[in-house]
Amino acid sequence: MQLSGLYDRALQFEFLSIEEGMYLFEKAPLAELMYVANELRKKQVPHGKVTWIIDRNMNTTNVCVANCKFCNFYRIPGHAEAYVTDLETYREKIEETFRYGGEQLLLQGGHNPELGLDYYTHLFRELKKMFPNLKLHTLGPPEVAHICKVSGVTHREALIALKEAGMDSMPGPGAEILNDRVRRLISKGKCGAQEWLDIMHEAHKINLTTSATMMFGHVETLEERFEHLVKLREVQAKKPEEAKGFVAFIPWTFQDVDTLLQRIRGTKNMTTAEEYIRMIAMSRIMLPNVKNIQASWLTVGKQVAQMCLHAGANDFGSIMIEENVVSAAGAPHRFTASGIQEAIREAGFEPQLRNQQYEFRKIPEVMEEQVITY
Repeated sequence: MQLSGLYDRALQFEFLSIEEGMYLFEKAPLAELMYVANELRKKQVPHGKVTWIIDRNMNTTNVCVANCKFCNFYRIPGHAEAYVTDLETYREKIEETFRYGGEQLLLQGGHNPELGLDYYTHLFRELKKMFPNLKLHTLGPPEVAHICKVSGVTHREALIALKEAGMDSMPGPGAEILNDRVRRLISKGKCGAQEWLDIMHEAHKINLTTSATMMFGHVETLEERFEHLVKLREVQAKKPEEAKGFVAFIPWTFQDVDTLLQRIRGTKNMTTAEEYIRMIAMSRIMLPNVKNIQASWLTVGKQVAQMCLHAGANDFGSIMIEENVVSAAGAPHRFTASGIQEAIREAGFEPQLRNQQYEFRKIPEVMEEQVITY
């Protein structure tokens, strides 16, 4: 294999193989890899702006039977700290989100054996009744798989019912690494890799916009990372022509503080800044049919995320008014609306507020600034 030939094929939006992607990741000089990915970004996102969003990550419940070894957030059924969020709490936090300029709730939770399809469709309808303009970016394939098992319905039946109840789009949590060897080690209680992919394909078939993620830097091999990217690319290639499918891809690093993976297996996040930048660049190169690549400032911090904007990333994600899951495993970074815009400008780009569909929004004329507390 020759680097120059792979660069040329990547710049023509060709699908590179797992082996070719690994070769580029390991052999390409960082500056050259960043250049190729940046050229692809300029072609795919010609406006040249870096987008960001204001939303809140709320959790329906912390009760979960999946027992993921990287999660400090969940509680087993019957635990003294177990909860299911009530409507009044939703009301208070959504009102605050609107005051901060947000219009979206990223709503996820645990695999609670007592919460099935009827619970979620009722919840979504109630939230939309209270806040008709609220956008619900909700659940994820493992949660949908769990709901299907609890309620005895198919993936398609569940997704249609959830969409009719008010689900506007679906995030991509629970992907971790889409390889069942890895999943057996870190998230055995979640759906397998193929079921995750099948649910996303069903979502695309009913024109439900989704995003995809990858959590890396734990027990996976480099080959398994690239297998993950190829599987996502294949699902995107099967979407109906009128559907957006995966509107974005977000790779982020395993956060190890006090997790079972760290305590029992001794697994630590050893991802370097250069490795993360390389993965961002390779995400752009390996996923030529996914338009938006997001840098995870939450897990790698401001400066590394800024570098990623020159390595293929075009999105800085959310200010995350609230985030409880990744933070519980040690992610320390935070942004306000003014802070995230300043960081984008520092990197040499124009910040642009967006919605989940990656449509531009105007910054609200009246908007409270969030106060960050640690």
